[in-house]
Amino acid sequence: MSRLEAKKPPLFITEPLTKDGVSQSLSLLSRILKSCYGPAGRLKQLHNGVGGCVCTTSQSSAILGRLPVSHPVLGVLMASVQNHISRFSDCGLFTAILCCSLIENFKSLNVTSCTVIKISKHLLSLCMDYLKSEACGCRVAVDFSSVETLLCLVRSVLRSKPACMLNKTEVDHLTTLILKAFLFTVPCHAESNAVLGKCVIVPVKGRRVMDSTVLPGLLIETPEIQLAKPLTVKRTCSNMIKMALFCVSMSGDSFNPEEGTITVHHGISLEMSELNQLLNVGKQLVNDEVGLVVCQKVIHPSLKQYLKENGVIAVDRAGLSLMEPLSRMTGSKPIASIRLLSPSCYGSLKDLCTESFASKNFVHLIPDDTVVCSLILCNRNETAWDELKRACETAEHVLQLTLKEPLALLGGGCTETHLASYIRHKSCSLSTSSFEDIDCSRTQYQLVADGFCRSLESVAHSLNHDDGEILTDMVYGHCWFVPPGFPPVSSWPDLVSKCGCGINGNGENLKWRLLQGQFCSPVIQDCPKDPLVKVADFLTLDCYAAKCSGLQVALETANLILDLLYVIKDQN
Repeated sequence: MSRLEAKKPPLFITEPLTKDGVSQSLSLLSRILKSCYGPAGRLKQLHNGVGGCVCTTSQSSAILGRLPVSHPVLGVLMASVQNHISRFSDCGLFTAILCCSLIENFKSLNVTSCTVIKISKHLLSLCMDYLKSEACGCRVAVDFSSVETLLCLVRSVLRSKPACMLNKTEVDHLTTLILKAFLFTVPCHAESNAVLGKCVIVPVKGRRVMDSTVLPGLLIETPEIQLAKPLTVKRTCSNMIKMALFCVSMSGDSFNPEEGTITVHHGISLEMSELNQLLNVGKQLVNDEVGLVVCQKVIHPSLKQYLKENGVIAVDRAGLSLMEPLSRMTGSKPIASIRLLSPSCYGSLKDLCTESFASKNFVHLIPDDTVVCSLILCNRNETAWDELKRACETAEHVLQLTLKEPLALLGGGCTETHLASYIRHKSCSLSTSSFEDIDCSRTQYQLVADGFCRSLESVAHSLNHDDGEILTDMVYGHCWFVPPGFPPVSSWPDLVSKCGCGINGNGENLKWRLLQGQFCSPVIQDCPKDPLVKVADFLTLDCYAAKCSGLQVALETANLILDLLYVIKDQN
């Protein structure tokens, strides 16, 4: 068949960052992301333009996944940040905002891109070495023998998600629940190859947040089970409940015509043959003293009735998502065929009972060793619940990352301003041989370092959405927020009570400067490692692993985009 339209040649775009359209799109993306940042971030409503559900959010995972971009340069940035989010869950907006700021600041310098990239890599190594050192003034050690720092981490995640619509009491309640759920998943016995358990979130929409709770074990929704009647379940001689877990349909219609043809002799009913096979499975389960049967899919009503008459509880439609935690919790091996049933596939439970939440009935499976738990998560409406679910999953992931690397960074913009002060101090004290190694002049290094520091400070500045002034002190290099409505010549100590992270108060004789001012000062001393304030009440913390990764991803992505010389676009 002949081609209806002549094939178009590919479109070559030279130096894409110099084009007005790319710069405007990058600036717009930066403004959108900055407006979402922090506890006072503005919400965004996203939909696909042709109908479907509307997502109200300020979280990077939801925004970047639903925000279409047409230019390949922005596509690189979005894909890079989304990859970071898939690995760490947290600090997505920090990474994206910093990346946009780095590109805009570096692009405005009268320095070649290859020189900018070499210098920025050196600046990144200074930052990472400092963040990994014991002398780091914006790093906090996390002690797992005390819950205070862990509560601060979780609380900081929840407070930064305004679309969850939580008040202080609700934040504190959920913070405790999330930490409790996480501790359930940590194995009691330390092993070299220990694996964390799982927290399963059970949705309950239209109820108060304060109705949320955590239960050890798993909840499976079972509308047909009557709560008024106590469950009588068959037990083994050791008083445990033997359980069989099926991942295959037990509805009696397992034959799929698409898989081929089957020959049936005259007078033979295929349906009856399948049902007889199911009943034979039921007899074996009864003979093996199984007390609970859970099926991922549907169980035939006749088999259900037979199991019930013989004291076996049958639960079907458990769903694929519960298969892995059920297997992990009970030791069951999912049975994939009703024709191959081995007693070695059975697992065990400590107890079984019924629960009710918001007119929903559940069977509660209670294990002997709790590494799986259920978080019954409530919120007022579907939009707020969806946002809260994402926030809880992020908080749980942050705790898992912190368990692996028990450190945290100061939040509230203080890590960014402290790092900026540190880099300015270090860049002023570099030796001539360092510039020779990088192959740049002192002036070029200072220009790039200043752009790097201004990018870090712009992230901290993005936390302010009310037109108030933002200060940084000249001792610790922390970030301080002035309420709106006061002139720049005001007496700062009268207007600020504590820094962004909450570790420093204004009781000391501190000196401040405006964050966006031209005067740059070094850090005179590190911030105290052991805060005098009560940590659980005041400290805002960020995930150490996520923020360190975000810093690296932002700068490496910015360097990649700055180094782009051509974009080749297929027009067919």
